[in-house]
Amino acid sequence: MPECLHLTSHHHPRQNTETHMKALTFKRYGKSPDIGFSNIDRPTLQPDELLVQVYAAGLNPIDNMIPVGTFKPVMSFKLPAVLGSDLAGVVIEVGSKVTRFKPGDEVFASIFDLGRGSLAEFAAVPERAAALKPTNLDFVQAASIPMVGLTSWQALKERMNLRRGQKVFIPAGSGGIGTFAIQLAHQLGAKVGTTVSTGNIELVRGLGADEIVDYKKQEFENVLRGYDGVLGTVRGDTLEKSLGILRSGGRIVSLIGPLDAAFAEAKKLNFFLKFVFGLMSRKLMKQAKQKGVDYGFLFVRPDGQQLGEIEELLKAESVRPVIDRVFPFDQAKEALDYLALGRSKGKVVVKIK
Repeated sequence: MPECLHLTSHHHPRQNTETHMKALTFKRYGKSPDIGFSNIDRPTLQPDELLVQVYAAGLNPIDNMIPVGTFKPVMSFKLPAVLGSDLAGVVIEVGSKVTRFKPGDEVFASIFDLGRGSLAEFAAVPERAAALKPTNLDFVQAASIPMVGLTSWQALKERMNLRRGQKVFIPAGSGGIGTFAIQLAHQLGAKVGTTVSTGNIELVRGLGADEIVDYKKQEFENVLRGYDGVLGTVRGDTLEKSLGILRSGGRIVSLIGPLDAAFAEAKKLNFFLKFVFGLMSRKLMKQAKQKGVDYGFLFVRPDGQQLGEIEELLKAESVRPVIDRVFPFDQAKEALDYLALGRSKGKVVVKIK
């Protein structure tokens, strides 16, 4: 009996480090979300999940929007909550129902909107959200892809059904989403129009943009005509202005709102929120209808199968990651602040291991 006691006390300190991890969390919603590092419990695995040791986490603008409460009505987090949605890392353990992955596999994933975060030493990732990391990319490059890759895929392929010879407008082409979406649209055989500042013209041309508007010198709505699709990535009046460049039967897929009733329906939100979102998008819907244009809001969903198809494109080097800056884990908060400035050319990534 005493020997047993001796054993437990002996093992206790090590066990402690094995059950906890360092993570960047926020403690409340609003203007002062209290973002900082916490020592929290490692995630416990569900039967359909992988425990992934996170090597790198890609940042996205939505990571800054969640703590201030922008998406509070539609996304649920248990506070304090871990920040971040994109990750690349190594599978440490698999749940009993997992069939596609084994410990030691190198994977990447988006765990957006699953009530968990990626800016941590470990993350639980549902098997359906994960894909094998492209062998030709390192962890930092792979971590930059999931959210922008899936968003572009779901917007351009699923929603717009973009085909060869069609024209799509992707504003802010040098940003995280823009740099990927331009490449995917180009890959699909579409002509791409975009807006950038003078210094980024060569960058987007190299990614496959065809019509490039220097927004410091020209208004895109005076230059571009006859477009089939618009990817809404920029706040402000860009969406309303882009109605003018679309042909009749064209389609706007917006990533930034206004949220619409269809989204409320899909998220199984209550009647009141459906009504509110309906109102928010009413003006734009009405204008779109008058022009014979379709409007929809896209809230990206994690999807390992699609990520697997994106992995093929990455391996073939048909698309490539574009990374602006890499921050060490202890500067993850600074990385989010830097991203918030909105000046990055491509992606901002935090290197964790």
